[in-house]
Amino acid sequence: QVQLVESGGGLVQAGGSLSLSCAASGNIASIFTMGWYRQAPGKQRELVATILHGGQRTYADSVKGRFTISSDYGKTALYLQMSSLKPEDTAVYYCNVRDVHVREFWGQGTQVTVSS
Repeated sequence: QVQLVESGGGLVQAGGSLSLSCAASGNIASIFTMGWYRQAPGKQRELVATILHGGQRTYADSVKGRFTISSDYGKTALYLQMSSLKPEDTAVYYCNVRDVHVREFWGQGTQVTVSS
């Protein structure tokens, strides 16, 4: 089992920046991929960014060039640096990990609100 706790959400004006953090605990050694998802009201949860096992980073087209995903070497923390935020980035952001057994774990989510 892996436990995830997000922090860093809040209210920001359009064009501003915000950083999210996710603290991971439990069976850290089993983590294979780490990522951020988001879910806006009335919409499905969507992938924002991931770090694959080999370190490759992937981004949704909508956030490329504006968001940066990173993690610490020990996979105990995951970060999402968001800049040039837009109102359409408003959502609950979730930390996600998948382990070597293809099990998924989710954090409780943190609200990000971008005002126009």
